[in-house]
Amino acid sequence: MEWETVIGLETHTQLRTLSKIFSGASTAFGAQPNAQASAVDIALPGVLPVMNRAAVEHAIRFGLAVGATVAARSIFARKNYFYPDLPKGYQISQYEIPVVLGGAVRVTLEGVERSIQLTRAHLEEDAGKSLHEDFHGLSGIDLNRAGTPLLEIVTEPDMRSAAEAVAYARALHRLVMWIGICDGNMQEGSFRCDANVSVRPRGQKEYGTRCEIKNLNSFRFMEKAIEFEVRRQIALIEEGGTVVQETRLYDADRDETRPMRSKEDAQDYRYFPDPDLLPLVIDAQWVERVRAALPELPDAMAQRFQSVLGLSAYDAGVITASRPLAQYFEALLQNPKLGSRASGSDPEALYLDPKLCANWLCGELSAALHRENLEVEHSRITPGQLSGLLVRIQDGTISGKTAKEVFEALWQEGGEADAIIEAKGLRQISDDGALEKIVDQLIAENAVQVAEYRSGKDKVFGFFVGRAMKASGGRANPIQLNDILKKKLAP
Repeated sequence: MEWETVIGLETHTQLRTLSKIFSGASTAFGAQPNAQASAVDIALPGVLPVMNRAAVEHAIRFGLAVGATVAARSIFARKNYFYPDLPKGYQISQYEIPVVLGGAVRVTLEGVERSIQLTRAHLEEDAGKSLHEDFHGLSGIDLNRAGTPLLEIVTEPDMRSAAEAVAYARALHRLVMWIGICDGNMQEGSFRCDANVSVRPRGQKEYGTRCEIKNLNSFRFMEKAIEFEVRRQIALIEEGGTVVQETRLYDADRDETRPMRSKEDAQDYRYFPDPDLLPLVIDAQWVERVRAALPELPDAMAQRFQSVLGLSAYDAGVITASRPLAQYFEALLQNPKLGSRASGSDPEALYLDPKLCANWLCGELSAALHRENLEVEHSRITPGQLSGLLVRIQDGTISGKTAKEVFEALWQEGGEADAIIEAKGLRQISDDGALEKIVDQLIAENAVQVAEYRSGKDKVFGFFVGRAMKASGGRANPIQLNDILKKKLAP
């Protein structure tokens, strides 16, 4: 029997606020356990939650970015369940009326684009954390995370493979970082996914019984966990068994999922409106202010890079993989020596070649950053410095090969490309007279090779190029040199 995989993802995105969603306690990562747990966070009697306006604004920003409906009025609810790191005995979340409804995230997989539909995105508070290591059979509770603002983003069951689920998660991760609502740090738990996985016979409309794989904080582990779970469910059904709705954890060491607890349904949580919180009201003026401050989104920027700058879809996609990389690229184009057409305002003006910029950004610069484990915003070469180097490649002052030497000097020593070129004597020889003199001497000294070339042995041409480059100290303009050699060696 052929089986179809059905996947929906729930992503807990920690919102980038200085304080928690209902208290003034800090959200900074890495503090001593329970050092950032206020009276509100630990649910002391008589305390009341107060809504964090910045968290709401981040939710609005996300809703606009995915083309969703931002609810003018939404309600907070109490989600009741018992867990040691949940001090109130309930979690403040949203249920019937969330702050964001609908929307979609575009993904590209194997060159095919499609939209993953979102069901909702709702605001909620995080729970604390249970610590099981170093307690010799006991567990510790750290409530520093309790009350941290989350935006839980829920998809429709739209994905049909582990690879597609990872493509969506990566696209969502890029988007929430791009619009500045999340730092995206998966190791610190800022971006965590739960995958709801089921299988059904291909062609069947009804969904199979789903299992939820909790707290996937790595794209690689997400793919492996889903693939294992699909194989497990198919094998179980084909052997005559039944899939049980449950929550499972992924064990990376054993590359398998294992049961955690039976999966609850909404009625098990006994949702009801939180009596301590008024409905959240968002007026149209607030939404429009957030819309006006929204940056150009990555898909729109990639399209502009293709249509205005002539970049390939691949190059545009690589550059817009992160906002800092895209900002570096745009700054690279803004060279006052040649001007820029990044905005498309003057397509006839001289400009720094976007393809040249893309090649160096994705090539030499990315390699140097990777070698030293640096992000582009911490690059040792500024956009202005690299732009100055690329100008000298474009105007023929230096060759691409020599430019790599200048790049390394810029990376290690700083300074400006022009100064390095002059100090090291790297300026390319572009004078026709000087190049003709070198070629004439080579022809006079290598009569045998000249005769071979003129008799049809084209490979001998490389001999003359190599000798000419050596005679010029590697500084001969290769295009001019080739033209002169072809003219002089012609029968």
